[in-house]
Amino acid sequence: MANNLEMTSISKRFGGIRALSGVTFSARGGEVHALLGENGAGKSTLMRILSGDYQPDEGSVSLDDETLSLTNPRVARDHGIAVIYQEFALCPDLSVAENIFIDDLALGERFINWKNLYARAEELVGTLGLAQLDVRRTVSDLSVAEQQIVEICKALRRSSRVIVFDEPSAVLTERETQKLFQLIGRLKAEGVCVVYISHRLEEVFAICDRATVMKDGRRVATVDVADIDQTRLVEMMVGRDLAHVFPPRDVAIGEPVLEVKSLKLEHLVDNVSFTVRAGEVLGFYGLIGSGRTETMRAIFGADRFADGEIRLKGRAVRNGDPGTGVRNGFGMVPEDRKGQGVLLDLSIGENIMLRRTNDTLRPCGILDRTAEKREIDRLIRSLRIKAPNGDLAVSALSGGNQQKVALAKWLATDLEVLILDEPTRGVDVGAKAEIYEIINQVAGRGLAVIVISSDLPELIGVADRIVVMRSGRITGEVSGEHMREEAVIALAMGVKQ
Repeated sequence: MANNLEMTSISKRFGGIRALSGVTFSARGGEVHALLGENGAGKSTLMRILSGDYQPDEGSVSLDDETLSLTNPRVARDHGIAVIYQEFALCPDLSVAENIFIDDLALGERFINWKNLYARAEELVGTLGLAQLDVRRTVSDLSVAEQQIVEICKALRRSSRVIVFDEPSAVLTERETQKLFQLIGRLKAEGVCVVYISHRLEEVFAICDRATVMKDGRRVATVDVADIDQTRLVEMMVGRDLAHVFPPRDVAIGEPVLEVKSLKLEHLVDNVSFTVRAGEVLGFYGLIGSGRTETMRAIFGADRFADGEIRLKGRAVRNGDPGTGVRNGFGMVPEDRKGQGVLLDLSIGENIMLRRTNDTLRPCGILDRTAEKREIDRLIRSLRIKAPNGDLAVSALSGGNQQKVALAKWLATDLEVLILDEPTRGVDVGAKAEIYEIINQVAGRGLAVIVISSDLPELIGVADRIVVMRSGRITGEVSGEHMREEAVIALAMGVKQ
């Protein structure tokens, strides 16, 4: 079988909202096909139609010229279509083998040959070159990367002809991502049709053969990845010229705001020293285990450091906890946006005012709701948060707008230092450009801004200088014309130049 997928003239409405308008999408067996677009472009709706979760109002789906009626997910699976979402559909209390063969167990066989079940699971895992994965382990004990492998094994066990990966690397380390790419390469070599959804364009150029771009529920274009560059792809996604994705850095850099001297965390960070000035954006880069996040958490007060000195505008401070850090003028947007950056069940306004309540109290101790609403509305407008008002729950926002709320929470306070850990992870390209502009504006207010990022082009685009860490130590710093990817990577890997 060729495993050629064709989705023709697909349209879908939800009430009065048209989510898809006549979208045609085709992907071939033996290729990795990227599906790209900003949040809300229609990618997820199109794939949910393919998976049988939604039925189209118009259009058809065919596989190797056979028209399919995908009335529910079970029917889609029976036709060899598998979608691996960011949130895995696994039973945490069952073993790896039980999850892989869950369909067989669901049939309610009275006697299960466990020896045979484990042997079949080991054989399947072995075909992926992952014989070290113990199929008897409980899924809840696995890492995220290992759970993803179980999902892939489930798809292979069903002899899937089409496998869709939805943001598969969002929660993986760099090493785990490379292993995933190897698995996808094997699937491609076996003739599987692989659809790859990602906001990380460097991954698209690393493993994809073709790319289809969507915007506002329509297909913009399908292109060969080898024939296009990243800038053009981004322009197609956002529908405007992004020759200047990163705003010009014309902010005047002033006196030192933050000085860190000989910072040490037991077994994690050793003798880290650096300075950030008013109006400056300092980038921090390092591979997994470099200690960059641990350094910033200690500076903010989330973790205690064993030795060293932190000075704010010449005054020694010791942030023993986050509350002290906030009172001293430090703010930090963590990497885990949904777990630590925002409270999803609260409204936009409630999140923004979490750190500001005392400032909106009248002398009598009563909250000044008018002043509070005025500040919330100002920040929603200033940061271009896409919401009708501040009463909307943060859980209803896209990833990019959730990140803006996390930023707004700190911009509503009196800050001296703002630390941003992976500020654009998991957000679409349009929102990234807006966040870069916000970072520039924050620096323009005279704050000292620190940006931690694994995205090197991003750091080079937003930062005035980049400090590089490896194994808990600073290995070097680059600025100006020396801010090149190869120079930063060499420092991160300990390569002498």
